[in-house]
Amino acid sequence: MRLRCAVLDDFQQVAKEAADWSSVTGEVDVVSFDAHLPDEDALAAALADFDIVVTLRERVTFPGSLLARLPRLRLIVASGMRNSVIDYAAAEAHGVTVCGTASSSAPPVELTWALLLGLARGLVRESNGLREGGPWQQTVGADLHDRRLGLLGLGKIGSRVAQVGLAFGMRVSAWSQNLTRERADEVGVELAPSREELLRTADFVSVHLALGERTRGLLGPAELALLKPTAYLVNTSRAAIVDQDALLAALHEGRIAGAGVDVFDTEPLPPGHPMRTAPRLLATPHLGYVSQANYATYYGQAIEAIRSYLAGSPVRRLPAP
Repeated sequence: MRLRCAVLDDFQQVAKEAADWSSVTGEVDVVSFDAHLPDEDALAAALADFDIVVTLRERVTFPGSLLARLPRLRLIVASGMRNSVIDYAAAEAHGVTVCGTASSSAPPVELTWALLLGLARGLVRESNGLREGGPWQQTVGADLHDRRLGLLGLGKIGSRVAQVGLAFGMRVSAWSQNLTRERADEVGVELAPSREELLRTADFVSVHLALGERTRGLLGPAELALLKPTAYLVNTSRAAIVDQDALLAALHEGRIAGAGVDVFDTEPLPPGHPMRTAPRLLATPHLGYVSQANYATYYGQAIEAIRSYLAGSPVRRLPAP
């Protein structure tokens, strides 16, 4: 019997074009889903006849209760080498192998700067005004040169964002719970003495932290209240790091100049969600990882993982040692 592979959340219907699947299609029928499956019942029904699932990032949760309803499933390939929404113990108990892929930090760095620059120069408002016959020049752009960029997190992504900020002539500082002065000096940025001081002094704040118990809700009402009324906040990391209700309140009340957000508490964002219409918000539908090169890596290595699994030698097994 031929195997079946489900490719989830292929919204643009490009998975089959991003890489060459011919090395597995002799044994595997590949079916892509261009609509998100919103809950466990929908996933259980749609995936009941599939042996393999390819999933993007951490959008689809695979708890033990779902894995128990998918007795045919034998392989999950998740993009990236870290995935917090798969129950690995349950996967092992149900005989499901989980593999990952490489992932580049370049696309989220680039999107971070697209959002930050778009906010600073009012690009959406000015572009829409020009196209729609509105006023000629409506905004006065916020300068980057000699302004302070505050980074929450200085890992692979945060450090590359820092380098761009320095190239713009910005004064860059960073903070995280484990950040050392040696690491800050290595990147060429200032070590903020505290999270609160970074928030009080920054003209632009960008979030580049992994989501965990220590970072969930890290920016709540009290922390957002420390931002200057002229400051901008950018979050391309994880929505839960920033209290969404507190951020919405700050935007509606004009307590910050604006925010650029690529991640949300629910994805895809439901129709009518307040994030779709909030003022002073430049929002994108989780595009941080969505680039031609990243997709070529994701799907190319997913194919490799399928081939290796079929040969009895799975590669890049998760959780990684």
